[in-house]
Amino acid sequence: MTEPLIQTTDLVKEYIVGEQTVAALRGVSISIEKNGFVAVMGPSGSGKSTFMNLIGCLDSPTRGDYLLAGEKISALSGDALAAIRNKRIGFVFQQFNLLPRTTALDNVELPLLYAGVPAAERHERAKKRLAEVGLADRMDHHPAQLSGGQQQRVAIARALVNDPVLILADEPTGALDSRTSLEVMALLQKLNRDGLTVVMVTHEQDIAAFARRNIHFLDGLVVEDHAVQKITDAEALLRQAAVPVAA
Repeated sequence: MTEPLIQTTDLVKEYIVGEQTVAALRGVSISIEKNGFVAVMGPSGSGKSTFMNLIGCLDSPTRGDYLLAGEKISALSGDALAAIRNKRIGFVFQQFNLLPRTTALDNVELPLLYAGVPAAERHERAKKRLAEVGLADRMDHHPAQLSGGQQQRVAIARALVNDPVLILADEPTGALDSRTSLEVMALLQKLNRDGLTVVMVTHEQDIAAFARRNIHFLDGLVVEDHAVQKITDAEALLRQAAVPVAA
């Protein structure tokens, strides 16, 4: 059995709203293997976003344990969580979250700047990641000069630049058309084949079908967890549509 990258045990997250305690997660125990590709699904208020925030070290649980690559994360300080976010987790968002007045290269370099990496090394690592997502000829472009799909590729390059062990993608195709969504999913599938663990939130069943495993949340609990029996191959669909696949 593949060693788990993510292990949660009886994970609980509660919020105080006025005089009431609201349970966003109610004892979630999940194991996600290294090199997994998991789609997390569920309606609004189901707990999926809270779960992603906890495994992304953006928040801490009220109770329960979270281990990342065998290290207990759930009791760490805010500074320690920030260091893990910067060095071990890459984030991809629906709205790209790029700085509008800086180039693609500068956007990708940003996590390295926060990590104190010297300028020459920042440039080389950022250029390499942009080339890997098919944007070697767009490094000096600003976000407004790029298509939505190209902006999302810049965001993915930024997520990869610190060589993370985990990519967390929150509705990565939500702002894209169907063709561009296929290109982004082909890239995520390639990264997963190359050994990266990907956990993705999506509302769309057809997008979840690109993952290897689907986990469904409802009312703060996992109500379904299954392997995808017929994984959709994004590159194959692009070839069928005669759409060039990004390098």
